[in-house]
Amino acid sequence: MPGRVALSREASSPRLLVLDGETSHEVFDVVSDDGDGSVIRARSALLFEVGERLRIRIEHGGSVWHATARVRGHAGADGDRITELEISDRRVVAG
Repeated sequence: MPGRVALSREASSPRLLVLDGETSHEVFDVVSDDGDGSVIRARSALLFEVGERLRIRIEHGGSVWHATARVRGHAGADGDRITELEISDRRVVAG
């Protein structure tokens, strides 16, 4: 389906960058998704608030999308915390 990021175990994980004006910050290490790219689970040294919305850039397989990520929650201990992000308003910007 166009505009969707689908991960497989063999495929490399996408890069997920937080956009701040003209600057992007690589603060997430993608762990998994729900299969259609609408929910992504990632590790981050930063703790975002549940409900917080982030403007993001997703780069994967030569394609680039801009989207909104809403923090749905966190799981795990401090050193191994996983953040669950709900992805919406996705639009292709390259690829």
